[in-house]
Amino acid sequence: MDQRPSGELSALLTDLYQLTMAACYFDQNMREEATFSLFIRKYPAQRSYFVAAGLSEVLEYLETLRFTDDDLAYLASTGLFPARFLDFLRGLRFTGEVQALPEGSIFFVDEPILEVSAPIIEAQLVETFIINAISFQTMIATKASRSVQAAAGRPLVDFSLRRTQGRDAGLKVARASYLAGFLGTSNVLAGKLYDIPIFGTMAHSYITSFPREIDAFRVFARNFPTITTLLIDTYDN
Repeated sequence: MDQRPSGELSALLTDLYQLTMAACYFDQNMREEATFSLFIRKYPAQRSYFVAAGLSEVLEYLETLRFTDDDLAYLASTGLFPARFLDFLRGLRFTGEVQALPEGSIFFVDEPILEVSAPIIEAQLVETFIINAISFQTMIATKASRSVQAAAGRPLVDFSLRRTQGRDAGLKVARASYLAGFLGTSNVLAGKLYDIPIFGTMAHSYITSFPREIDAFRVFARNFPTITTLLIDTYDN
């Protein structure tokens, strides 16, 4: 579960107002330390707790935060930011501290999930990404935890990849649901990245490719005797 997803985490993955506020702080030479606390104000309907998730992605983002030449060229092209501020961003690295609940922890409304203490410009610039990473993955982990409770000991497996909102969401759902008690996932890349057990069945298209249903079953069972799960609802009889 410690391996992180590959891919660039751009410093531009933020809201514009984070950059404009940071530019104002820079203009006024405001470099004091600030502490930002992330918490949830109220429960959704029929909820009484949350499960923390997303910290691993947040830490990767903070450890690698930097504005590339392309990022700065784009910001310059907007005409919004003075050159002095863009030069400052070129050398910016996150120097603050993070205190957070371990992933998988239960927490409640108004209880800080994560706190960032850093010079105010740094703390401001990372706010949007942190909220995005923690909110989605905590939502999934909490739903998965409730599903595990409802299953009352029956194993659950994540098969969400084909219906999640993009590749990134598919990976995060697989990881967060496993974190909350699912047995594994059908997502092979998530299995590789996060060391999650992988599972699968068979498709209706596979069964209908054979002359008879039993032929499809026999071929599959012969090739994969240790992981065979038979899909028995392709035909009415």
